[in-house]
Amino acid sequence: MEFILRISQSQLTLLEIQENSKSQHEERTVPFSFDNIAMAGQSYEQRKTGTESAAEASKELKRKKRMKLVVYAAAFAIFQTIVILVFSLTVMRIKNPKFRLTSVTVEDLTAAPTPVSFNMKLSAQVAVKNTNFGHFKFDNTTIWSDYGGVGVGEAFVARGRSKARSTKKMNVTVELNSNNIPNNSSLESDIKAGFVALICHSKLSGKVQLMKLIKKKKSAKMSCAMLLNMETRVVQDINCQ
Repeated sequence: MEFILRISQSQLTLLEIQENSKSQHEERTVPFSFDNIAMAGQSYEQRKTGTESAAEASKELKRKKRMKLVVYAAAFAIFQTIVILVFSLTVMRIKNPKFRLTSVTVEDLTAAPTPVSFNMKLSAQVAVKNTNFGHFKFDNTTIWSDYGGVGVGEAFVARGRSKARSTKKMNVTVELNSNNIPNNSSLESDIKAGFVALICHSKLSGKVQLMKLIKKKKSAKMSCAMLLNMETRVVQDINCQ
């Protein structure tokens, strides 16, 4: 009888263990339901949305980078255009130099009222102003002096070179006389008044050279009026155009 009771207790214990194991297995097993499917679908949609958002953000970043490159390229092109334009309007623009009479002094002067005549020797300084970025190489030339449209003298100017953006000054000697002036001119009255008006004119021809590659023919013209004071022997009111 005691043996039978022991067997029954063992069976009851075994049944309890099986029941507990079954209960634990049921607790671990997730029951199938539509709610679980919906939750899984929502999780997939969230992951998909996150992936699409990241892709859109990457595309937007690339688009902004491309726009920056386009802006930089456009700015560089505009800068180059401005540089070329400024270079063309300044460095590459070749102008005619200026040829001027800057000062005149009387070295010797003789004048007679009857018969009216004069002989004089003048020392003059001329200047060649070159505003180009290349030097100006000029040829020999002559400066003519006129009184009332009649030639009264000349001066020789030797060839030379005026450096880029500089002024070359030269000294010349001018000898004048009244041999070619007609008797019916106003020279007699001018000498008696003490003032003789003279005009000096010339043309200086040459070439402007840029960077040893570009050579362009240019010329400089001179037309200077001056008033000679016969009493003080001073040349005054020099006006060049």
